[in-house]
Amino acid sequence: MFSKRTDWKLEENAYTQALRRHRECGTPILDLTVSNPTECGFQYDEAAILSALHNPEVLHYDPEPKGMLQARAAVAGYYQEKNPGARIDPERFILTTGTSEAYSFLFRLLCEPGDEVVTAHPSYPLFDFLATIQDVKLRPFHLVYDHGWQIDFQSLRESIGPRTRAILLVHPNNPTGHFIGNDEAGQLNAICGEHDLALIVDEVFVDYERRETPARKKRHGSFVCNDRALTFVLSGLSKIAALPQMKVGWIAAGGPESLVRDAMARLEIIADTYLSMSAPLQHAVPALLEQRKKMQPQLMARIEANVAQLDEQLVRQMLVSRLVIEGGWYAVLRVPAVQSDEELAIRLLERRSVLVHPGHFYEFPDEGYLIVSLLARTDEFAEGVARLLELIRAG
Repeated sequence: MFSKRTDWKLEENAYTQALRRHRECGTPILDLTVSNPTECGFQYDEAAILSALHNPEVLHYDPEPKGMLQARAAVAGYYQEKNPGARIDPERFILTTGTSEAYSFLFRLLCEPGDEVVTAHPSYPLFDFLATIQDVKLRPFHLVYDHGWQIDFQSLRESIGPRTRAILLVHPNNPTGHFIGNDEAGQLNAICGEHDLALIVDEVFVDYERRETPARKKRHGSFVCNDRALTFVLSGLSKIAALPQMKVGWIAAGGPESLVRDAMARLEIIADTYLSMSAPLQHAVPALLEQRKKMQPQLMARIEANVAQLDEQLVRQMLVSRLVIEGGWYAVLRVPAVQSDEELAIRLLERRSVLVHPGHFYEFPDEGYLIVSLLARTDEFAEGVARLLELIRAG
């Protein structure tokens, strides 16, 4: 009765079962996986946000497939600030109901059923579902760690096959925090040209940049001005303005003019078929996007405070270390691989009431990795890390 594309394993895994049992017991949990900024104690400008949604123009329905010009112009202005010498054209933007819809649009634009998109691992687990429901196959290539993360270009080239249509990267990566370097960007563009591929770059975390980059590497900024390959940049208010509930995202197209023109014409029809995103939110985009200037300093302060707290505790022991964090709001911890990451995460939950993510959730190829969010309240984060290290010391 049901399509094969929805033939997922629906049974709870051991980790989910353990979490459900723990919650049913009512024992408080120190959640070091929390990544929803609205639940992390940040101060929002409630009056400004609510006022942005009270525009009388929302009573009129005037659908624009790419999104209202004033909203697209506000998004283009955000990128203009990042690239003061460039001309950022609002006509190259399409508004979407979050980045998940943006991925759906691009998979439909670029792929026939059964075509492939190559993507870096470790990776955000949602991509597998987004691709599967669009009848697209993901093929992994690897990020490797050597005093910092980098793209394994041999692995990337080996992952490209006759049905590959695009390279997908998160910049910076979730959860490793890897920022694409200038040299890496040059190689990516060359590979796209060699194999006639599009480049999809998810930049939702691009504003959360840390000063922790290997000396040999020069970071690449936003790909919104990339003109060497057909490029689609994705982002939205969820991370930029810490407003995940607003479901405002976008696609920015760049590259050779003829390819961009053809891509935008096709994307406009796709967007028109799905109907444009809600009018109240489109009218609110300029004001909501402006909230980033109040929210990002708060989030960066929390990230830096938690990294400092983490390092302070790690320096007093030898069993656990953290990997370089160039950006984003996650930390990767390297732990003794004496059991599976999932078993360790479950034991930490059951014995110390601390919730972390095992590395395999993000397609780490080996055991010995835990992922923690740097958005947790600082006191809870410190206590959670202390309990984690205590458990590992105890063996």
